[in-house]
Amino acid sequence: MVDKVRELWAYRELIRNLVLRDLRSRYKNSALGYVWSLLNPLLMISIFYLIFGLLLNSNIRHFHIFLMVALLPWNYFIGGMAEGMMSVISNANLIKKVYFPREILPITTLISNLVNFMLALPIMFLIMFITGAPIKATLLLMPVIIVIESMFILGMILFLSSITVFYRDVSHIMGIVLQLWFFITPVFYPLDNIASANYAKLVRWLNPMASIVDFYRDIAYGGVTNVPDYPTPGLPSLDGVARTGLTALIVLCFGAYVFNHYSARFGEEL
Repeated sequence: MVDKVRELWAYRELIRNLVLRDLRSRYKNSALGYVWSLLNPLLMISIFYLIFGLLLNSNIRHFHIFLMVALLPWNYFIGGMAEGMMSVISNANLIKKVYFPREILPITTLISNLVNFMLALPIMFLIMFITGAPIKATLLLMPVIIVIESMFILGMILFLSSITVFYRDVSHIMGIVLQLWFFITPVFYPLDNIASANYAKLVRWLNPMASIVDFYRDIAYGGVTNVPDYPTPGLPSLDGVARTGLTALIVLCFGAYVFNHYSARFGEEL
């Protein structure tokens, strides 16, 4: 593992160049260019706010903040998953031409999606400030949650990108799974308000993204209340953070093991 990390560090310039390539190609021939990295989440938040906040008359106070602090990290997850699982296949020509650690491909995808996520965060903070949301010191915990989420995503895409090389149907199956995953993750609803305590606990154990979304919401929004004032952001459950962090680490190690096991055969399969 240490040798692999050293090898990846030795190829850090390649990672940098591939990330820049991904970011440039993402908005190539687009009039607004990188502005879309800000507009996309804002448009999605507006659509969900219109549907759930206005048309369905959600009684959640300041629903736009409630939604935004969960939807941005969810977009990071879904973008990393959708692009990451195809990262090896989409770079087949590069794999056949030159040697480099194959792990670089899913890592590059993760970083490019992380950059988009980080670019959207200042917009979230600005909207919170303009609308009078309390900006608390609990936001300083956000890097910890981002690291946990990134480990989980990387582990998932290392696993999925390796098996997708051999079983192309995986990408189609995961497209359906990710749609279902969205609805069992409390992005646009508070899990504790619609489920019993035991059921909510089970969902968080089985679905790490449910816990991760709740962590973001805890530190930036707070608990859901029926009072007209903003909820007060607070600390997430330390037990929950430790459990989810350990889960993310296990997923990362498992994904890295599977990827390393199959990576030598990528060239002949592609």
